[in-house]
Amino acid sequence: FMKLAEALNIRADLQRKVYQLKSRLIANSQVQEGDTPAEDPEDLVKELDTSIKKLEDVIKLINKTNSNTYIKNKSISDMIVERDMLKLKMSAINELVNSASNKVDRYSNKEIKIFSTINVKEKQKELDKMSKEYREIDTLLQGLNWTTDLVE
Repeated sequence: FMKLAEALNIRADLQRKVYQLKSRLIANSQVQEGDTPAEDPEDLVKELDTSIKKLEDVIKLINKTNSNTYIKNKSISDMIVERDMLKLKMSAINELVNSASNKVDRYSNKEIKIFSTINVKEKQKELDKMSKEYREIDTLLQGLNWTTDLVE
């Protein structure tokens, strides 16, 4: 049986290959009169079709595996979404903390004072807690990738 991690590596390789084939197709799409392309575009299109079909197949298997594998009453798919949404929230809170932490220099007492609208210390603690949760979910997912058999 192939492990989920192997399928993820194959997916990454195929995504790179499709990107490279696209670039090669574009590079060979035009030539000067009297010249021939370095590679036959029709051969590249066939190779592209084959690679895209393989990519489609492996993505379907990965998605099927992620949807049908449960740990702690959650599917791998659900855990991936939770991790990604946590990362999205962490990014927003991190930007908020950075913005609220910026000191605005005043050159005289007549200038308007700028104050933070949030408790930076509390938000930083919240961010630290989310970071720990993110690492725990990500570590669990990485482990599952190497121990989970790909669903056929």
